[in-house]
Amino acid sequence: MVIMNEETLDFSNGEFKQLLDQSSKLILKQFENIDNQKGYHDFPQTEVEQWFDEDLPENGTDASELLDEVEKKVLNTATGNLGPHMYAYVMSGGNQMSIIAEKLATTINQNQTKWHLAPAMNEIEKRVIKWTAQMMGFPEESGGVLVSGGSAANLTGLTVARNLFFEKEEIRKTGLFGQKPFVVYASDEVHSCMDKSVELLGLGSNNLRKIRTNDAFQIDLKSLVSQIEKDISEGLRPFCIVGNAGTVNTGAIDDLEALADLAKKYGMWYHVDGAYGALAALLDDLRPEYKGMERADSIALDFHKWLYQPFEGGCTLVRSWDHLRKTYYKKAAYLDTELANDGGRLEYNEHYFQLSRNAKAFKVWLSIKAFGMKRLRDMIQKDIDLTIYLNEQVESAEDFELVADSKLAVSCFRYVGKMTDKSEIVEFNHRLMPELEKDGRVFIMGTKLKGDYAIRACLINHRKSKKTIDYLLDVIRDVAQKVEVKMVKQEY
Repeated sequence: MVIMNEETLDFSNGEFKQLLDQSSKLILKQFENIDNQKGYHDFPQTEVEQWFDEDLPENGTDASELLDEVEKKVLNTATGNLGPHMYAYVMSGGNQMSIIAEKLATTINQNQTKWHLAPAMNEIEKRVIKWTAQMMGFPEESGGVLVSGGSAANLTGLTVARNLFFEKEEIRKTGLFGQKPFVVYASDEVHSCMDKSVELLGLGSNNLRKIRTNDAFQIDLKSLVSQIEKDISEGLRPFCIVGNAGTVNTGAIDDLEALADLAKKYGMWYHVDGAYGALAALLDDLRPEYKGMERADSIALDFHKWLYQPFEGGCTLVRSWDHLRKTYYKKAAYLDTELANDGGRLEYNEHYFQLSRNAKAFKVWLSIKAFGMKRLRDMIQKDIDLTIYLNEQVESAEDFELVADSKLAVSCFRYVGKMTDKSEIVEFNHRLMPELEKDGRVFIMGTKLKGDYAIRACLINHRKSKKTIDYLLDVIRDVAQKVEVKMVKQEY
């Protein structure tokens, strides 16, 4: 039994060490058989809810026993984000240096938004931003901030865009009242966070133009120009073009150079959503696909995707620290540190909305320092190579069909079995997905591409191999055949 000090919430050093050792053992157990970690555990929601259904506790529980409970109810039932059998959404599996970083950062408990509250963490985040600007081909004086994820990064980029683009109208003071509608342009494959962002910023989703895509799921440039001209003729105000540097559905990369040219021609802000794919521009072979991204006014990134960080690790990059300060700065007497500031401090609370924030950049910094960019680039390349391998296996199989591939690490395909009718195939794959989730050996989701349903596999995880790709197709095939048998029995 571990007993806390009654005068504080601390344990004795010996007792604390015991708990730390116990927690470290729990972490190590997660990696003991990671190659066979299930993708999903199919527990009914009501059952999981029941595990935690209790009144507010008045008295504490023995901490060691509590960790045993956590192992049983939380760790052992967790969706398999660490292991190689996760293909849903965009899950990178994290890395072990970041586990260590998070433990250390939580220990010193720094509020990173004021320099003198977290001097080292503040300078580390500045350095990570400088490294990120270097990765993206942005100017040396670029500014940025780490946020929760891609959605927050895109919202932050559009917030900077709105406040700077309409600075002469003093929009921070006057708001949107009396202004012509501002129009944002993106492809119909743009992430749903863009809808949320324009709503939160008061622009209105009616003023988000989703332009149709071509056969490669890139924004159609002629349709975009036509829509811009139409809006201008109707007295609206084109405001921002959003380019996709890797869509979530298919990994499609828009013609970022052409979009930069159009933004310049029509005097618009140019924002790039690179939350999924922008970091693949680090690869020499793929860099040409991203030409024009370096001309963006703002970029949204996700380090918890292709830098293999645990959640959270989004990032917004802009071309100047002053852009962030003009967007967010608000003088407050209790925050004033001018008398103590030697002129070199950067106060993050003056460059972002939050006044309280953890040190998100520390794990990124520690990972880059530990692994080096070459090794990280090698892992990105491996993910892409494995996706190519998956596509090849699908195309060579008689019972699968490839629906969409990309130059990144997303593959969309369908199980066809011996079916020939397209509507029957689509309907079968719709029915297959919940059965795969119940099976749990792999975790994979479906999506819609131009109205048609398909299985979508995302391969951002440094622990995957050709063996795990083969296993994925074997599991899908096995579950699909069971569904086929079940359907035949129902017919009779």
